Amino acid sequence: MGELKPQLLLSLREYSKQAFMKDLISGVIVAIIALPLSIALALASGVTPEQGLYTAIVAGFVISALGGSKVQIAGPTAAFATIVAGIVARNGMDGLAVATILAGILLVIMGLLRMGSMIKYIPYTITTGFTAGIAVTILIGQIKDFLGLTFQTSPVETVEKMEQVAACIYTLNPAALGIGCLALVILILWPRVFARIPASLIAVIVTAAAVKLFNLPVNTIGDLYTISGDIPTFHMPSITYGTVAAVLPDACTIAILAAIESLLSAVVADEMIGARHNSNMELIAQGAGNAASALFGGIPATGAIARTAANIKNGGTSPVAGMVHSVVLLLVLVLLMPYAALIPMPCIAAILFQVAYNMSGWRTVVSVIQHSPKSDTAVLITTFVLTVAFDLVVAIAVGLTLACLLFMKRMADVAVIKEWDYVEDTTDSQGRLKPVPPHVMVYEITGPMFFGAADKIPHMDRETEKTVLILRMRAVPALDITALNGLTRLWEECQRQGIDVVFSHVNQQPMSVFSKSGLLQRAGAENFQPNIDAALSRAVALQQTPVSK
Repeated sequence: MGELKPQLLLSLREYSKQAFMKDLISGVIVAIIALPLSIALALASGVTPEQGLYTAIVAGFVISALGGSKVQIAGPTAAFATIVAGIVARNGMDGLAVATILAGILLVIMGLLRMGSMIKYIPYTITTGFTAGIAVTILIGQIKDFLGLTFQTSPVETVEKMEQVAACIYTLNPAALGIGCLALVILILWPRVFARIPASLIAVIVTAAAVKLFNLPVNTIGDLYTISGDIPTFHMPSITYGTVAAVLPDACTIAILAAIESLLSAVVADEMIGARHNSNMELIAQGAGNAASALFGGIPATGAIARTAANIKNGGTSPVAGMVHSVVLLLVLVLLMPYAALIPMPCIAAILFQVAYNMSGWRTVVSVIQHSPKSDTAVLITTFVLTVAFDLVVAIAVGLTLACLLFMKRMADVAVIKEWDYVEDTTDSQGRLKPVPPHVMVYEITGPMFFGAADKIPHMDRETEKTVLILRMRAVPALDITALNGLTRLWEECQRQGIDVVFSHVNQQPMSVFSKSGLLQRAGAENFQPNIDAALSRAVALQQTPVSK
């Protein structure tokens, strides 16, 4: 899977008319599902409705054409909603375009550097925490439209939105609340009866008809936005040093989040179809798709798990299904977009409520809190709270820092240095121990030796009649410069006291560090022995023929 070749080329080798018909049907169904979601997620992101469709059309087509997954469907997702809204509020649409293009470039570089497998190093507690946090921010952001409230200000931050909800609750619109509840009922109950027809599409049609027929005082998309049915057109944003500097942190967040979500979606798809995706090719496709989306008026995109699962369940077998989905959305944009003006805002809010609920993973959150160590729970809760109270950039930065510190502490706790008076007797068939010679000290080091564990390296500052120190390092997989300095200091202290130091069973990485640092040459290659028996033999030889100090 190391070859960077789009899955489309591999799929077309044995493509058939029957496979095309399956992809065609699945692509049309997925497009119907993606239509209301793309509009809703665009509005949640603070951009116009058609920009959500631009994203699904352009990014969806490019990512399917270039991607490393057979069945991945890409488009706007809820994970980006709060990030996009923040970027637009701070830096405008040009700032969003620049951030998305930079994120695309970063994703392509990640793919070319074969970093697809490195996403697994993002701790599960962090992904769970910020996913749940994003779900809460989306839910809070839709309370205004669901209740039909009239805000006194236009808040951007989640906490400010909550303050406005509390301050303006007296402006509640019963008609809007009724339409929102009707949409929720349809979204919840419809799949139990007619699973193959998307509930969100039915909710949109029914609530739009109700508002129109009964002339209800409920805001629709057309009341708040100017609807355009124009096809996506190329637009190069103004790229300046100031803009790049301002949006670079957001670009990094978009790239990381796009990589995580797309690869998680691809893994889920693999499990459903019994295949294996090319993660590096998928990252390159995600990068190209995001850059193209920004250049044609769209917003960030990534693999969408729900739409990907729908594609699989409806018979999609190749990337052609994703490309069909994009073409169908393009036709809808050109022919039917004016009708989107009739969609009530409470219905959009209800759709996003369901999206937030599905992505929250609250059962997973509860399970992690119940069964994980308190330190892991603290990382999850911290990431969650910071995502809601501030933004995803802060949450991921702090969450990763905490996770790294906890990991280092755990690794430091694993590292142990112990003195042995007896060692295994390899000549004894019963596995009995043999005493260490009287003139020898044997210290065994266990675990990775890095700066967090370096303070465990002992000092040779006591008077002793021992003349040889054996450092047994068979269980040391890695050594860093701080631990090296500690071992060098111990070796120098032993030299001052006339004690020879013998290293036993040094593994490859620590041996490389010793060699590059010069300690191997200073201590003498003859004092690096392959096992404890050879080290003890060396200690006896040193006692019989003392080395000049």
